[in-house]
Amino acid sequence: MPVSDWSDNIIIGEMADEPVFAEDLKSIASCLEKKIHDLHIILDMREVTYLNSSNLAQLLQLRKSLIAQQGSLHLCGVKDNVWSVLLMTGLDRLFKFTDDVPTALAAAQLGL
Repeated sequence: MPVSDWSDNIIIGEMADEPVFAEDLKSIASCLEKKIHDLHIILDMREVTYLNSSNLAQLLQLRKSLIAQQGSLHLCGVKDNVWSVLLMTGLDRLFKFTDDVPTALAAAQLGL
């Protein structure tokens, strides 16, 4: 998965299915150690077809860490089968969702 620094405080990650998903989230989480505040992470989920409980736990931990540093986590391009998992677990109320990366970029820049 390509991870790119779009700006000083915005990182975009193009996510893929397991086993790459877990490794990619670890890589992205390590970016939090380098950045101090106001980091916004956008995860492009278009290629993700399922999430397991470990993936959900990683996403929650990443979100928690970002919020503690006044940052945000945006998920975009979520497929229906992944969306149904998020709905069933109630996580649809915790994460910020957008249809695509440009919309997520705009939301991150505006602090939404």
